[in-house]
Order: sequence, then structure tokens, then C-alpha cells
Amino acid sequence: MNLAIYFSLMLLEILILLGVSIYGIGLLFSAFKGAPYVPTSKKQLDRILENASLEKNAQFVELGSGDGRLIRYAVKNYGVTGTGVEINPLLVWWSRYLSKRDGIAHKVSFIRGNVFNYPLQKVDYVYLFLMPELIKKLIPKFKKELKKEAIIISHGFKLPGFERKLIHTEFDKAFSTYYYKV
Repeated sequence: MNLAIYFSLMLLEILILLGVSIYGIGLLFSAFKGAPYVPTSKKQLDRILENASLEKNAQFVELGSGDGRLIRYAVKNYGVTGTGVEINPLLVWWSRYLSKRDGIAHKVSFIRGNVFNYPLQKVDYVYLFLMPELIKKLIPKFKKELKKEAIIISHGFKLPGFERKLIHTEFDKAFSTYYYKV
């Protein structure tokens, strides 16, 4: 009997180590692709989305969606239709699982892909929490593809060249959030 308990505990330890390793590899993968995975707290979600004045059934896209918490929260609490674009396949899988668990999979989708390849022509709101170098590279895409009156919400960093389009800044100790109207 003691041998069975020993092997069960050993198997449990191996599974835990495997899970932690896979998670760590996923974090490194995201960081090397341009933006590390940094989850946003529920308090921040409320503050960020309240100031966005989201309209029901609007098209909301999160570029670099991580575990999808912001887009899922927006879909559940503000009635938008959403898409999360994430390069890390583990985070995409987890986001899909959570949206199914929450009963909102019909209102939100998660795409494993590069943020530069996702079409933005029909998007009403774009949210991003990306590194400044990546944001700078996205600016031409925003200028070319986003429709007039679209809102860009940038958490953490300003959009270079969009100073005149800035409509609101929500200041915070850790990361401020910037709202732009195209």
C-alpha cells in the first residue's frame, strides 16, 4: 500500500512540474515575440472599460490578449462582441476554455496569430497592452485600417503620433491607460 501512495505522489509531482514548465515556456515564448504576459487585475478591468464608453454589440478586439481576461470581461459585462489575438498557443487554448466555461464562447473568439495580420477595418474598439517597440510598429496599421471614430485603448504606453487623437487618460500608479479616437 505504501508503494502505491509513493508512486501516486511521485506522479503528482511530475505532473505539477510539467505544468509549471509548460506555463514558463509559454511566458518566455510571449516575451520573445514582443510582449510578455502580464495579467490585468479585476479592479483595473473595471476602470479601463468604464472609461471606454463601450456600446453594446460593438466589435472589440484585444491585440495580445494573453489569457483573454479583458476581452471576456468586456463581453460579459458590456455586451460587446469580441476577438482576442494572441501568439502564444497555450494562452489561446486557455482563453477558449475559459470562454466556454463562462458561457460566452458564442460572443468571443480567440485567434492564435500575429497582431499585424488581423484585419481591423470593421473594429470599433481596439485594446492593447504591448511593449512600446511593438506599438510603434502597429501605428501604420492603425492609420491604414481603422475606421473613423474607432477607439484605441492603450494600457501602459502612449501611441506615438496620435497625440491629437488622445481623448482621455486614466492615470494609475502602475500603468496609465490612454484612449484615442481615430
